[in-house]
Amino acid sequence: SRFACYLTVMNADVRNPLVARAQGFFAGLAEAFWEAMQQNAEVERLVVRGEISQHEKSLAGVAKMSGVEDYARFQNAGYVGMYNMPIWHLKNFKRFTGTGSLLDRMGREELAANLFRLTQTEAKIRNEGIKGQQPLECAAETVGRIVRDAVIKISGRAPEHMPLSAPIADTKKSIKATHKAFKKLDKKG
Repeated sequence: SRFACYLTVMNADVRNPLVARAQGFFAGLAEAFWEAMQQNAEVERLVVRGEISQHEKSLAGVAKMSGVEDYARFQNAGYVGMYNMPIWHLKNFKRFTGTGSLLDRMGREELAANLFRLTQTEAKIRNEGIKGQQPLECAAETVGRIVRDAVIKISGRAPEHMPLSAPIADTKKSIKATHKAFKKLDKKG
C-alpha cells in the first residue's frame, strides 16, 4: 500500500539517494495536504460567493417581473436592512478601499448571511406576490432586518462588524497554486 511505502521510506537510510528522493516526495506531499486543509474554509467561501452571484441574477429577474424600476435602490434596501446603512456607507465603515464588489472581501459567515438574505427576499416576493418599486424595496429591507437580527442573536455581533477577508481573486490564485503542487507531486510519484 502507499502507506506501507511511506513507512518504509521514512524509516530507511537517508544516505541512499532513492530514499532521500522519496522522503522529499513524501515531505512535499504532506506540505501540499496541509496547505489544502488550511484552504478548506476558503474553498467553501468561493462556493458561497458563486451561489450569491447566481441568486443575485435570479432575484434581479424576479424583481424585474414584479415591477422594480430601479434595481440599485431595490438592492440597496436589502443592505440597509441587514447592515443599517446603504452599501456605499458600509464600504466606508469596513474601510473597503479596493475596486469591485464588497462581497468579494466578505468572509464565509457573512457571505452565507447575504446568500440567505437574497434567497429569502426572492421567496417573500414570490410567496406574497409583491409588486411595485416601493413594496419591493420594503420587502428587501424587511428580509435584511430579519437576517440581521438572526446574525446578531446567533453570533453576538452585527454583520457590519464582521472582518474583511482576503480578496477572492487572491484566494483563487492560492487554491490554483496548491492544485498545481498536487499535480507536480503526482507526476513525481
